[in-house]
Amino acid sequence: MWEPACWRSAGVALDDSLPLSFRTAMPANHFNTHCPDWATALFNGFSQIFLQRNPLCGLLCLLAILFTAPALLGGALLGGVAGLLTAQRRGYAKADRQAGLFSYNGVLLGLLLSLYFPWSALLPPLIIAAGGLSAMFTQQWLKRVRVSHYLPAYTAPFVGLGWLLLCFATPSTNAHLIEINTLNMLAAPLKGLGQVMFLGHPLAGAMIAVGLLIADRRAFCWALLASVAGMGWSMLHHDFYTALIGLGGYNAVLAALALSSQRQKPWLPLAGIASALLLTPMFATIGLPTLTAPFILSCWLIRAGNRVLRQTAVDSAPCAIERQTKGGA
Repeated sequence: MWEPACWRSAGVALDDSLPLSFRTAMPANHFNTHCPDWATALFNGFSQIFLQRNPLCGLLCLLAILFTAPALLGGALLGGVAGLLTAQRRGYAKADRQAGLFSYNGVLLGLLLSLYFPWSALLPPLIIAAGGLSAMFTQQWLKRVRVSHYLPAYTAPFVGLGWLLLCFATPSTNAHLIEINTLNMLAAPLKGLGQVMFLGHPLAGAMIAVGLLIADRRAFCWALLASVAGMGWSMLHHDFYTALIGLGGYNAVLAALALSSQRQKPWLPLAGIASALLLTPMFATIGLPTLTAPFILSCWLIRAGNRVLRQTAVDSAPCAIERQTKGGA
């Protein structure tokens, strides 16, 4: 998994059972030395949406919203700050706050609410409440992950609260025709990156791609591959609209990012991409908004299966040793 250079040089080992977004060590870089703690924590919250901890990556994600969907920026900032202040007020670990672990679900909820609800006097308090609740849910989940080896939360607080809040939203009918041409097909993988944050503009995807490239070149490659795979999968099923606006691949992007850090197991992100693409239609079938639920479920299934296989190998090892001992005797 992601292991900061400053920890590697100090000889500190990290638990590979934890996902990228649960790592709290800070990679040393020039940007951090000139960035206040509160800004670093907030920018890290934006980058944690893509399972990275890099404030420059987070800044590029924030600028992607500003340049391509400025109407959503206020909600994103409000949700992220609400999560961060809730964590600070309740005395959650500073290392986790600085890592952005209490902000990224709030950012996503702020984006979701700003997109589906008209701005009114009630919307800011709703975003603040949602961001604060997401931080509290994340803290409880973190405790269980670290003590009882629970499966990681990923964006589960965002999905759970999002499903609840969308019950009161007016369904969107903004679908529009999009021409199938070379330019749109080249732009679609970038849109797939942007759709993780509800951004359907290729410029947003390009800025996010640059942020991932800065944070982790391996993550950038897997994210782009997953987005292309999502586009290809949608086109294979003749869903050209979904393919060309990037909605076919964003869950695969997140699954690939979450599972790509173990270099010795390249099959993990490939399995994540495949399972996210296979699971996505299931949520539409049962009438639930997709959000990032296929990503979460695919990662949980793969991690749980990996744990079972590992435990089976551990349990069978003593028996094999015993048989070899008897054979030698």
